[in-house]
Amino acid sequence: MRANNVLGLIFANVHDEEVPELTGIRSMASIPFGGGYRLVDFALSNLVNAGVTKVGVLTNNNYQSLMDHIGSGKPWDLARKNDGLYFLPPFNATAVRNYNLGEVGALHNILNFLERSEQEYVFMTSCSYVANIDLEAMFREHEESGADITMVSHVGKAPGFATQPIVESKFGDMITSLRLGEPTDGEEEYLLTNCLVKKSLVERLVREAFSRGEYSLFKDVLRRAVGRVKIHSFEHKGYVANVDSLAGYFKGNFDLLCRENYESLFDPARPVLTKVYEDMPAVYGIGSDVRSSLVADGCIIDGEVENCILFRGCRVEKGAVVKNSILMPGAFVGENAMLDYVLADKSVSVRSGKTLSGADTYPVYIGKEIQI
Repeated sequence: MRANNVLGLIFANVHDEEVPELTGIRSMASIPFGGGYRLVDFALSNLVNAGVTKVGVLTNNNYQSLMDHIGSGKPWDLARKNDGLYFLPPFNATAVRNYNLGEVGALHNILNFLERSEQEYVFMTSCSYVANIDLEAMFREHEESGADITMVSHVGKAPGFATQPIVESKFGDMITSLRLGEPTDGEEEYLLTNCLVKKSLVERLVREAFSRGEYSLFKDVLRRAVGRVKIHSFEHKGYVANVDSLAGYFKGNFDLLCRENYESLFDPARPVLTKVYEDMPAVYGIGSDVRSSLVADGCIIDGEVENCILFRGCRVEKGAVVKNSILMPGAFVGENAMLDYVLADKSVSVRSGKTLSGADTYPVYIGKEIQI
């Protein structure tokens, strides 16, 4: 299968409700991650690393920051005369309502876009997970298997989405039974929220589901398709982070402090691309102490930072102690302030002498531009 025969579709707002603290002002796709990236970067990079040259981003609301970040798609080589990057927002009130109903409603909104696309296959994905997937191998395996649908699976602790598909039984690599809902405490094989399918089949399944009032791609369409069509699972054995809650987002970021996870996610053979901001290198003042942390360009650190993720332009003043925390771009921590298990959104300011402390399962969240 030629990768330029695959149309990529990214759902920017699916699962926004799982992290309302972060998606109140932005889409799931534009949530910052890992010190210098957005969640959409991983979906886009997976596609372009496999050779996909046409990508549509389906948006519903709060997509200004996403548009600012992606722009024309140049960092991903998608600023093209032919194909390239397409933003697909709802065009009227009915389209907004359809998107709010689920992925099927969003796809129903863009049926004309699908019909006009020359690609034979469609790869659909949300931005609710972070992984560096070899989609080129997935496309090849899909063709060799003779399957109608191929989905990426992973063995681990399944995310807590209500519509999460979990594999119950397989015949070889073909899925014969799925269940949805709460995961168990142990490891199990679950499906990431993506799939590869022929465009003609997508159009038929979407029209059928929409006419029946079914709007979830994974809860309604794919579960009903088990047994009717061949669904193949392509196992991804690398690192996966699932953004299924604020605690899940917190854990996913801190997983990157483990070298094995970091090297799995940022594989040089399949680079993760993003919008590059020109900034000075991080500055470490005399007497500063930084340990086991990811620190982006533009940061100025005069205090103590341990086990943290600092995005660009953060400042930690003298005497301040920041541990087990995430500071998004432009965050400021004043002299002698103490933060532990805190998630500070963009341009947050914590004044001198303040103390904030949470827990790994319940971090303290400070909203964008709030001063404490």
